[in-house]
Amino acid sequence: MNFQIGEKIVYPNHGIGTVENISTRSFGTQLERFYLLRLTSSSMTVMVPFSHVTNVGLRRVTRNCEVAKVLHFLAEGVCHWKCDWKDRFKENTERMNSGSMLEVAEVMKTLVILQQRKPLSFREKKMLDRSRHMLITEISICRAVSEEEAGALIERSLSKCALPMPLPM
Repeated sequence: MNFQIGEKIVYPNHGIGTVENISTRSFGTQLERFYLLRLTSSSMTVMVPFSHVTNVGLRRVTRNCEVAKVLHFLAEGVCHWKCDWKDRFKENTERMNSGSMLEVAEVMKTLVILQQRKPLSFREKKMLDRSRHMLITEISICRAVSEEEAGALIERSLSKCALPMPLPM
């Protein structure tokens, strides 16, 4: 997958980033090309070798039709989760690392449901916050709306199944 300078991309579990530069570095006798990404949420820069793009799951921002599927899932989708928090956390971590917007939405909805039943652990609270942020930022970019409007879209979808919008930490 080739990205261009200035293109917005998704770095799984870290959020949206912008390709700031494409460079070449030498390691001994080998040359390796890199994407220099600036992550929107933290302004941190990350160098990702071309050879690792698939491994880390870099992808383009989701298209609008996928956003509609995510919002529909938040409104009507069914979530399944493990009872043991360690197994549940491991499963949710894998979903977050998948890079799929739908998987991130499932993590968020599952944790919102669980939060209504009992207090979440600190790690699950952080995961809920990260999933919320990732959905808001990607929907905002995909639909070309503000983050507040993207949050309102998610909130409306969750309200259809009587779930509250999670508050940021």
